[in-house]
Amino acid sequence: MNSIAILDFGSQYAQIIARRVREVNVYCELFPWDAPQEKILSINPKGFILSGGPKSVYEENAPYIQKFILESGLPILGICYGMQALTHALGGQVDSSAHREYGSAEIELIIDSRGGVTPPLLLGLSQVWMSHGDRITKMPDGFVALAKSGNSPFAAMGDMQRKYFGVQFHPEVHHTPNGIELLKHFATDICGVKPDWTPSSIIEASVKRIREQVGNERVLAAVSGGVDSTVAAALVHKAIGDQLVTVFVDTGLLRHKEGEQVASALRGGLGVELITVEASDDFLGALKGVTDPEQKRKIVGEKFIRIFEREAKNVGQPNYLVQGTIYPDVVESSGPDRSKAEKIKSHHNVGGLPEDMKFKLVEPLRYLFKDEVRLVGEALGLSQSLVWRQPFPGPGLTVRCLGECTPQRVSRLRAADFILQEELSKAGVLGKGGSASQAFVVLLPVKSVGVMGDMRTYQEAAAIRVVTTEDFMTANWARLPHELLAKVSSRIVNEVEGINRVVYDITSKPPATIEWE
Repeated sequence: MNSIAILDFGSQYAQIIARRVREVNVYCELFPWDAPQEKILSINPKGFILSGGPKSVYEENAPYIQKFILESGLPILGICYGMQALTHALGGQVDSSAHREYGSAEIELIIDSRGGVTPPLLLGLSQVWMSHGDRITKMPDGFVALAKSGNSPFAAMGDMQRKYFGVQFHPEVHHTPNGIELLKHFATDICGVKPDWTPSSIIEASVKRIREQVGNERVLAAVSGGVDSTVAAALVHKAIGDQLVTVFVDTGLLRHKEGEQVASALRGGLGVELITVEASDDFLGALKGVTDPEQKRKIVGEKFIRIFEREAKNVGQPNYLVQGTIYPDVVESSGPDRSKAEKIKSHHNVGGLPEDMKFKLVEPLRYLFKDEVRLVGEALGLSQSLVWRQPFPGPGLTVRCLGECTPQRVSRLRAADFILQEELSKAGVLGKGGSASQAFVVLLPVKSVGVMGDMRTYQEAAAIRVVTTEDFMTANWARLPHELLAKVSSRIVNEVEGINRVVYDITSKPPATIEWE
């Protein structure tokens, strides 16, 4: 294996580190800091990256570096808490700082008096992003200072012989210009990993893995209309051809004309066998009276599986079910062995599956980020319009229709969302090259007073959510032109019956999630 192992000490940026390493075409996997040795070493890493974290190394029960990592002889890069943990483990000193560093900071590179050359690891770095309350006051034996900042005498350090390095700042975030070059240099030059993690290599490895998993058996693929499920189906189809049968369930919770678009892409574009199931009444009936978001997700998840189990009987009872689970789904649902993160919400294709499900899952995209999925989709020959369509959650509009999902409210939401998509597309905001990564309308179970034609109204409010992001692990709200927002708002209020107020969500992720439920 040609890889880097990233150990998560609880950092909000741990997944970002993994994303940045993948951006330089290096394969990596993210593990909890205390994952079993055999699990971490199963990928045969050529080096380790230690993430940041919220703890202090001198606290009781603080995360620590497992002994086998230090005994491996492999290069180590510690970031923030990871640097402090490395210092603590090797006999250095970490103390609380009277002057904490949060936000942008300047670092000054220190030329090693023994070598007289600035380490390539830090070339091009001056503006960095800090987020720490502790600092290193004494380096371990064998280390030299590589950089300093106003509040950190050892903003970067290194042991050139053992190839151990530590940086107090976060090179993985965009607020550290050229930080990705640091990660690239560590992975490729110091660890010697070949940058061969590309869409073609992902497809090749996935095809091999899928064939080994399913053999000659028939496989069902669940396609929901989203990018992920469609790319997953296309990838499995490339691996096993006619062994695959795709099932598209019209839940009544889809976007405008979604069913027609999916059928055209799969039947016409890929030549895949497609079964369409009309189940609007089943889903909306099961959701009647339900307002709790977790309960709604679980209802939708179970309904999906029961329908697939029923359809499986008609096509030879396949044992395998393909799903478009991607890495952010796994992280937010606290996937096994991958994250210690608190569970945020259940995804119907991760946390919402019934325990007595009879299928074995095939999840070829499980450890890919959204942009990697799109690159794979393009490499598979899927159309641009399909690959770059708006992300859509498996549970459909139920997660955007807050409160009870009645047929009337879902229809109202669908109409408002179509207006938003149409206007943003006309403005060039959506699609490949557009400024926004995801955009949708949320229908709120809140009524407010309005005036239309001199008449008092008391109707529901709609919220517009438009975000920019690279990996969907973090996101920022899109700064859309006021004129564009005004046009969308005016059309929704005038054309969609039952909505008399439109608001714009200006919350980033974190603290919010991208979806509202």
